[in-house]
Amino acid sequence: MRRTRRADASVAIPAREQIIAELRKHGVPLRTDELAASLGVVAPAERVALDARLAAMERDGQLMTNRKGALCVVAKLDLVAGTLQGHPDGFGFLVPDDGGADVFLSPAEMRKALHGDRVTVRPTGLDRRGRPEGAIVDVLARANREVVGRLYEDRGIWFLVAENKRISQDILVPPDLRGNAEPGQVVVAELIEQPSAHREPLARIVRVLGRYTDPGMEIEIALSKHALPHEFSAAAKRQAARLPSEVRPADRAGRLDLTALPLVTIDGETARDFDDAVYCERSGKGFRLIVAIADVSHYVRDGDALDRDARERGTSVYFPRRVIPMLPEALSNELCSLKPDVDRLCVACELTVDGRGDITRYRFVPAVMHSRARLTYTQVWNWLSASRDPRPPDARALLPHLENLYALYKTLAAARARRGAIDFDTLELGLEFDAQGKIERIVPVPRNDAHRIIEECMLAANVCAATYLIASKHPTLFRIHEGPTPEKLQALKEFLTGSGLSLSGGESPTPKDYAKLLAKIRGRPDESLLQTVLLRSLQQAVYGPDNAGHFGLGYDAYTHFTSPIRRYPDLLIHRALKACLAGTRYQPSGASWTELGVHCSLTERRADEATRDVENWLKCYFMQDRVGETFAGTISGVTHFGLFVTLDGLNIDGLVHVTELGPDYFHFEPVRHALVGERTGISWRLADRIRVKVARVDLEQTKIDFVLAEASEPPPGAKRRASQP
Repeated sequence: MRRTRRADASVAIPAREQIIAELRKHGVPLRTDELAASLGVVAPAERVALDARLAAMERDGQLMTNRKGALCVVAKLDLVAGTLQGHPDGFGFLVPDDGGADVFLSPAEMRKALHGDRVTVRPTGLDRRGRPEGAIVDVLARANREVVGRLYEDRGIWFLVAENKRISQDILVPPDLRGNAEPGQVVVAELIEQPSAHREPLARIVRVLGRYTDPGMEIEIALSKHALPHEFSAAAKRQAARLPSEVRPADRAGRLDLTALPLVTIDGETARDFDDAVYCERSGKGFRLIVAIADVSHYVRDGDALDRDARERGTSVYFPRRVIPMLPEALSNELCSLKPDVDRLCVACELTVDGRGDITRYRFVPAVMHSRARLTYTQVWNWLSASRDPRPPDARALLPHLENLYALYKTLAAARARRGAIDFDTLELGLEFDAQGKIERIVPVPRNDAHRIIEECMLAANVCAATYLIASKHPTLFRIHEGPTPEKLQALKEFLTGSGLSLSGGESPTPKDYAKLLAKIRGRPDESLLQTVLLRSLQQAVYGPDNAGHFGLGYDAYTHFTSPIRRYPDLLIHRALKACLAGTRYQPSGASWTELGVHCSLTERRADEATRDVENWLKCYFMQDRVGETFAGTISGVTHFGLFVTLDGLNIDGLVHVTELGPDYFHFEPVRHALVGERTGISWRLADRIRVKVARVDLEQTKIDFVLAEASEPPPGAKRRASQP
C-alpha cells in the first residue's frame, strides 16, 4: 500500500487516492474506525494523522459524512462540489471545482449559505430557462468570518446589510452585541452563527468604521469588503526595523558595479517607489540597453516574515490618495527604491538590440547602481520635444542618453508593429480631489512617448527573463494571456458585422488580425467603444507555470520581472533568476508554482475589484450634485432591462432603464446588441450616441440612473436598422 508522509509529524498514512479507492472497493459508506481498520491504520499517531487527512478531504469536497456518521465518496453521491457565487437579487450559482457548467440555486437554497462558501450541491434538474438547477446538501467551508456593512434598526430589530451585494441575506445583530454602533453607521461584524435553511445569520459588531460619507470611508469599506491585508504583522515590522538604511560593504560582494553609469528612473509625478532604472547607448547600428531592477530578493528571503506578508498581499493596491503597499515603507520607499544619489542593489538585464529592434544578446547580473535623477514622464517628454527651446541645465548631461532611449523606443515600436502586438490606446482619465478627499474634477491624463519608452524597455526585459528561465529549464510563473474563446469570437464577429466591420483570421485570429482592425477603426467616433469590445473578447491575463504565450503582446513567452517592490510574481522571478545564475534551483516554500499562480491571479483581481469599487463610489459622490443635468454619452452596454451609458469626458456609467425608452415593448436582440421597439421599430444599439439626464444617484448601491434627455432622438437610421433581417 502506497503511503505518504506528513512532514509535520513524520507519520506515514494512506494517500487521498488510496482512501477513495478503499471506499469505492467496499461500495458502501464506512464509519471512520471501519475505514481505518480496512486501511491497516492502527497506531494512535497514524490514526490522528488519518483523521486530519479525512477532515481535509471533507473540506475539499472529496468526502462527506452522512447523517449516520459514515464517510461517503462525494462523486458516488452524484454531488457537485464548488464555490457559491451570490447575486444581489437573492439567487446564486455553484461554480463547480471541476470546471463544469454552473448550477443555478434558488433564493430559498441560497439562504443556507453565503457568497464565497464552498458547498456540495445535488443537481435536481433544469430551471425554466434550461439551466442546471440544484439544492445545497452540505457546507464544506465558510468563507465569511467578518462582514462589513451598514447597520439598521426597525422596530427594535437590529440588522446588517452587507456592503458586498452578493451577500443578499440580512444579518441579524442581537441588541446586546451591537456595542456603541448607531443606525446608519458602517461597521465590521463578526459572524457568530452562520445561516441555515431555518435560521438567518447572526453577528456581533466588532468595529465601527463611521458614517457612509466620512472622508476616506470608501477605502475603509473596500479594505474590509475585499479582506485586503493592510496591517503588517508584528514579525514583519520587526524584520523591517532591523534592515540597514543603506547598502553595506558586504552586500556589494560578487556584484557588478554600475555606479558609474548615468542610470535614471522615469515615473509619474506621484510615484514614491521606484522599481526600475534605465540607461541606453549606441552600439554600432543598434543599442546597448541596461534595465536595472530593484533587488528586493536580497532583503526579502523565501519564507521569512516579510515574504509571508508579501505573499498574502500579492500586490500593492493603489487607491486614489492612498496606497496599500506589498512591502513596508522601509523597503518600498527607502532601501529597495532606486532613489537618486544613493547606491542601491539591483538585478540588471543588459540587452543588445539590433537596428531592426530584435534582441540579439542579453544577460542578467546582480549589480550595484547609483541613479543620477528621478525624472517624470512629463519632464522627459518636454526635454525630448523642445527642439527649438532652450533646455534647463540639468537636462544637458542626461539628454544624450534620453535621446538614445527615444531612438531605441522607435526601433522597438517598429518591431512591435511587425510582431503584430495589439495596441489598445485608450484615453485615461484622472481624478482630482478636494481637501476632504472627494472628487473635484475628472480630467484627461496626458500620455506621451516618455511613457512608451519605459513600457518598451520593461517589455524587453520581461521577455528576456522568460526566455532565460525557459532555456535554463527552471519552473517559473509566466504571464499568460490567451486569445478569444470560440464563444467570445463568435459574439465579436456578430457584433462587428452589425457595425460594418470584420475580423480577419477565420476561427484562429492572431494578434496581427486584431492590430489590423484597430488600425482600421482609428479615428472613428466609436473608436473607444470598439476597442473596448475587442478587448473584452480576449481572455483575462493570469499567472501560471504552463507557458501559453501572451496573445495581446504577440510574445511566445512572457513573464513579470520589472516590479518586485509591488508585485509578488516579480519577486518570485528574481529568486528563480538568481538561482539559475548560481547554478541551483528555487522552489518556493509552502506552495507549488501552480498554487502560487492561482493565488497571485486572485490577489490581482481582488486589488482591481477593490480599486474599482472605490472609484465607482467616488464617481457617484461626484454626480450627487449633478442630478437634473444633461450629458452626452455613448451606449456602452445593452441588456434586456436597459442601456448602460458612458458619459463623455467623465468615464462615468449609468443605466437608462427599458421603461424610460418610451411607450413601447422593447425586445433585447443579443446578436445585434440592441433593444428594439415592437411597435415603433426604434432600435438602440451598442456604440450609439445618446443624450441623457441624471435622474438618481444611489451612493449605497453605487448606481446612477439616467433618463433620456428631452432633446434625445433615436439614433440615425434606427427604424431602418430595425427592419433589416
